[in-house]
Amino acid sequence: MMIKKRLFLTLALSLGLGLTLAACDKFGGSSSAPTFKGVDLTGAEYARTLSLPDADGHMRSLADFKGKVVVVFFGYTQCPDVCPTTMAELSEVKRSLGADGDKLQGVFVSIDPERDTPDLLKAYVANFDKSFVALRGSDEQTKAAAKEFKVYYAKVPGKTEGSYTMDHTAASFIFDPQGRVRVFTRYGSGAQALADDVKTLLNEK
Repeated sequence: MMIKKRLFLTLALSLGLGLTLAACDKFGGSSSAPTFKGVDLTGAEYARTLSLPDADGHMRSLADFKGKVVVVFFGYTQCPDVCPTTMAELSEVKRSLGADGDKLQGVFVSIDPERDTPDLLKAYVANFDKSFVALRGSDEQTKAAAKEFKVYYAKVPGKTEGSYTMDHTAASFIFDPQGRVRVFTRYGSGAQALADDVKTLLNEK
């Protein structure tokens, strides 16, 4: 009886160890999993694709920036606070990376193609960094991109006839050099938190 009990315990422990090792192998091991300041989106089944015309009318996609950490932000040029603050922080992060700054790509997606003309968009992103790219699609393309990223946006009527502002999701999406979405950074997190997550992805093996 005692021998059978010992055999049972041995088998149970072996099975448990096997499951533990399998889980570690599947997720890369708890010790090697990166820790982000933002929300970890690793393995998310959305924000996987982005294909829109740039300010020059050329179709761009995430594949164009493979090998770089890409930060995608949905906004509009007449935004009074969230958008310029986010873009300024992204510019600050790029400068703080020094030589590695070339490995960071900022992408600004307009949610207001009605007013965000190509020339206006080019001037807007260049004001923060000349390497940043602005994307501007049709209304239908913009809606499809926002749906893919689960980004909310809507017109809010202004005080004068025909004027309006835009309510929108105030956050950035960070992609690793392989083009996979990895982090969701909420507005207000600050440049340092964004920089830390960008560095984590640049140094990831």
